[in-house]
Amino acid sequence: MTQPHPLPSRDSATAPSALTAAFDRLGARVIVARDTEVYAQEDVADRFYRVMSGVVRTSRLTADGRRQVGDFYYAGEVFGLEPGPDHRFAAEALTDCEVQVVRRAAVRAYAGDAEVDRAILEATRLEMERLQDHVMLLGRKGARERVATFLMGIAQRQSDEHVDLPMGRQDMADYLGLTIETVSRMLTQLQGDAIVAFRNTRRFEIRKRGALEALAA
Repeated sequence: MTQPHPLPSRDSATAPSALTAAFDRLGARVIVARDTEVYAQEDVADRFYRVMSGVVRTSRLTADGRRQVGDFYYAGEVFGLEPGPDHRFAAEALTDCEVQVVRRAAVRAYAGDAEVDRAILEATRLEMERLQDHVMLLGRKGARERVATFLMGIAQRQSDEHVDLPMGRQDMADYLGLTIETVSRMLTQLQGDAIVAFRNTRRFEIRKRGALEALAA
């Protein structure tokens, strides 16, 4: 059975070739400190971004003041690509990050309008796949399954036996559509069942991969 990916694979979020070449040739590297905003919700979307190191979180405040975490972006992944003129989500550095930035106008001048439009279309398609996975996660899974799926997705993006969690419990809750108390309770249950073992609040080890995969599936 093909497993869902709540957090997409590295390949699925890498820039299309026209953007990759533009980033390599024109991109400026910027150090962004932890908890610092890269851009705000509704800012003009006149730049593209690629994570070189660290993790970036996107989030949006709803009209009633609640926060919805959109996604998490790791090294090699591109974010900030918008089909419209403004950013629908804000982006913040979840950890200390190095981010590569290139102006949309510079990419168009370098690659041509048609190439950039195709790259944006492809990136938008990939973002839609991420969104569909997220909707399925929220709509079809219980709390335990959501948390297990999240942990499995994080583990798939790291090759080490011990998995780092750059995000806190509140980030997980806002991404999974749960309360922080529910997330903590589900993590305690998974650890109690010896499916995972937490070394501390930001680092865990998968003890029963088959059981975690079954919950995620």
